[in-house]
Amino acid sequence: MRILVTGGAGFIGSEYVRTVLNDPQADVSVTVFDKLTYSGNLANLDPVAEDSRYTFFQGDICDPEAVDAAAAGQDAIVHFAAESHVDRSIAGAGPFVVTNVVGTQVLLDAAHRHGTGRFLHVSTDEVYGSIDEGEWTEDYPLMPNSPYSASKASSDLLALAYHRTHKLDVVVTRCSNNYGPYQFPEKVIPLFVSNLLDGHQVPLYGDGGNVRDWLHVADHVQGISLALAKGRAGEVYNIGGGTELSNKQLTEKLLEACGVGWEMVRQVEDRKGHDRRYAIDCTKISTELGYEPRMSFEAGLKDTVAWYRENRAWWEPLKKRAALS
Repeated sequence: MRILVTGGAGFIGSEYVRTVLNDPQADVSVTVFDKLTYSGNLANLDPVAEDSRYTFFQGDICDPEAVDAAAAGQDAIVHFAAESHVDRSIAGAGPFVVTNVVGTQVLLDAAHRHGTGRFLHVSTDEVYGSIDEGEWTEDYPLMPNSPYSASKASSDLLALAYHRTHKLDVVVTRCSNNYGPYQFPEKVIPLFVSNLLDGHQVPLYGDGGNVRDWLHVADHVQGISLALAKGRAGEVYNIGGGTELSNKQLTEKLLEACGVGWEMVRQVEDRKGHDRRYAIDCTKISTELGYEPRMSFEAGLKDTVAWYRENRAWWEPLKKRAALS
């Protein structure tokens, strides 16, 4: 099977590529297509760089010619490439609309033109908005509140429209908050861990009461692999981790893991339009495809903190270049 992985040098995409190629006997070839923006890092793919089944193609998903060349002859496209940081989208929405909406349209056109077997579009639970009680099922109305989540909701609808209009074999997955090794240190867990390891305070938005479900990246990749192999065309599948925590509870766990106290926390003004709670119902992917999260949050967080402690050479240059603190 020949798989084109967009955004494959990023956090989740590289985890997927490393996992797929981890089996030396697997009958698969992987072409990574990545623009290598600030969050794309070829070092994430060092563990598979010498694998003969791996090819890297640097390009922009908004470039029809580059996409066309990469998509030709592929059996499937797994589409991770996206601008994904909410704070950056609030500061400037333009790159999010261009990459997440136009880039997805360019990919869909290429998949349709080349008769690609399956187009798996990786999305987020943020497209649903905010929910005070209960959990979102896949048929819940989309009510995004940030420019980032609005751009992802738009790309979801485009992908599903190509299924309905062109009969393209599209599957959409929507995940909860990911964490794990190789995550760019602008996101909350690697930012907090790296700050605390360096003796710096961490910023906690508002009252810390915003709630998220936490999903280890390895479990997310498990869900994506199941959806790629067995998902029904035209369907959406939620992928969650089953661990719901407020930001304050998460901060407590990170402080404990790094051996420091609340003096290392500084309260900051809440994010504009900050969604209060995300919660997704994963019954559909569980019953249809056999998905269950395998990594407990306690074990996953312990392993993640240990990884950042042992891999300063990976994250220190990234933080300096991006001036993150």
